Amino acid sequence: MSLLNIGMSGLAAGHSSLLTTGNNIANVDTAGYSRQQTVQSSKGSNQYGNVFIGSGTTLSDVRRVYNSYLDAQLQTTTSLNSDAQAYLGQATQVDKLLSDGSTGISKTLQSFFSSLQTLSGNANDTAARQALLTNAQGLSSRFNAISQQLTQQGSYINDQLGSMAEQVNKLAATVASYNKKISEVSGSGGTPNELLDQRNETVRQLSELVGTQVTENNGSLDIYLGSGQPLVIGNTVNALRVEADKADPTRSAIIMDRGSSTIDITSVVSGGEMGGLLRYRDDVLTPAVNGLGRIAMVVADQVNKQLGQGLDQSGNFGSALFSDINSALAISQRSIASAHNNPASGNLDVTIKDTGKLASSDYQVTFTSATGYSVRRLSDNSDMGSFTLGATPAPVIDGFSLSLDSGPVAAGDTFKITPTRGAAADMTTVMTDIKRLATAAPLTSTNAQGNDGTGTVSQPNLSTSLDIYDPVQRQEVQNAVKAAMPIRLMMTSGTAYEVFDAKGTSIGSGSIVPGQNNDLNIQVPYTDGSGAAKTFGVAMTLSGSPARDDSFNIAMTAPGSTDNRNTQALLGLQTKATVGATATSPGVSLTDAYGGLVSSVGSKTKQGQMDATATGAILTQARDSRDSLSGVDLDEETGNLIKYQQYYSASSQIIKSAQEIFSTLLNAL
Repeated sequence: MSLLNIGMSGLAAGHSSLLTTGNNIANVDTAGYSRQQTVQSSKGSNQYGNVFIGSGTTLSDVRRVYNSYLDAQLQTTTSLNSDAQAYLGQATQVDKLLSDGSTGISKTLQSFFSSLQTLSGNANDTAARQALLTNAQGLSSRFNAISQQLTQQGSYINDQLGSMAEQVNKLAATVASYNKKISEVSGSGGTPNELLDQRNETVRQLSELVGTQVTENNGSLDIYLGSGQPLVIGNTVNALRVEADKADPTRSAIIMDRGSSTIDITSVVSGGEMGGLLRYRDDVLTPAVNGLGRIAMVVADQVNKQLGQGLDQSGNFGSALFSDINSALAISQRSIASAHNNPASGNLDVTIKDTGKLASSDYQVTFTSATGYSVRRLSDNSDMGSFTLGATPAPVIDGFSLSLDSGPVAAGDTFKITPTRGAAADMTTVMTDIKRLATAAPLTSTNAQGNDGTGTVSQPNLSTSLDIYDPVQRQEVQNAVKAAMPIRLMMTSGTAYEVFDAKGTSIGSGSIVPGQNNDLNIQVPYTDGSGAAKTFGVAMTLSGSPARDDSFNIAMTAPGSTDNRNTQALLGLQTKATVGATATSPGVSLTDAYGGLVSSVGSKTKQGQMDATATGAILTQARDSRDSLSGVDLDEETGNLIKYQQYYSASSQIIKSAQEIFSTLLNAL
């Protein structure tokens, strides 16, 4: 019977090994499956005289070939790669949007200035005027279109975060369920290999969505997010949800519900697709929206201001080509009150004072009292200082100022300031009449007939700026200029001059150096509507050597003039440093500013490509390392299959031999 038992034990062991090998082969493509091995032990020996003879074998275990370090490495690299791929996928879209000639700003901006160049050659050319207006409409529409696509990306991220939070919750619940089942099986002495594999695969899938820290606790896996926020503890799950950010409702925030309390974990989430999208939103999307808005605002502001300094074909001072950057609606929409503020608190108005000093950034304003506040620039986390609400004049911070629109504020109230975010979306071309394009300078100088000297004067400029956004100031200066003209500069000697207004009243005097270029800034007095005495300036250059009694006349430029000086000034905006001025830098041109924006996004996208390539290679290596140990090798399993078949057959022969011996013994009786 001993020989028969030995054969039966071998047969059972061979059968089990065949089943295990077959299971391995069947699961060669099962995600997360760890190959299994049978572990045999010899049965106890029986003593026969002075020797001990074994009594066969027994199946002691079906072992899961697994290494926790390799599996943890796979989870980590999966998270990093998913983060990099999600970031790259979105950044690539923005990069193409801004850099492509058919979708970006560069060609449209160039077309706008090219039409200005054409108009400067013939200020009264109807076709050239219409072309400029058409290109202006195309420019504002292009800013609108890009802004809309960037806004859609923001909405897409919000939607994706919501969907991913739901998937995270499902996977977390699955892990908790596996924790419970595995604990039950292990408690009864079993080894739930399949459940362990399935749990690990679920954790790996979870790592694709969000970065995790996994710890084992009494056979259960505890999963933490961010800086230690618990997602799964044993059988308990703290669910995630997405809601509008308290500080900025246009952005989604990730909230973790922990029983009766909640916590915003948006700032600490990293890794996985969620981390990649959040990183892209902060690193690429927000700066791109703000940078594009800044350029749009500078274009509209600088063009409008320069047009306001010239005369149109009807002899009227120029009007705005683009929409007012400081419209009442725009001012009110640049501040977002935190949802945590006192319900009785009001909001802030944000007025743009100097577009040239604007930064591509949002700001956080924190009130320390009912009037005192501090400002922090979010792009570089710089402290901009402390200020007082209601100060006169209002302090200008990076080109903007703040005021209270309505209601009080209280200590602890916070506001998010977005000076440039909506500028590209809000930009519109408001001029419809080509005759309103102010191509001429307002003043023209001429030499009086009969001058004896060689003195000449340049064409004058109105050195007092007309505020295109202040109708009261603008109208006041316009009326004053028109009422004062013409004025006359007369030489009282070869080195001295006197200035007379239209009524012949002396309004000033000065001296020159003959033979040199003498820059003059004549202050013309006038009285405003309230009776206050004011002046406006006229700047020009007197050259040569004028003689006594020589005179020079300055008058309003005639309607329909071919003068193109204001067009030339508009054309100069193409290369003029108008964007990003600081205390140490005059800033850059519009073209360079947009090129810088494209370059910034492009470099981040390139870095994203390198990161994605690197993490992809690391993930492949980690997966190969894990599979080299735990994965199913068909060649190896096929060899095992043949081995265990032979083992099974040999054990059958042992049984057969035992039967034959037993039969022989029976027949011998």
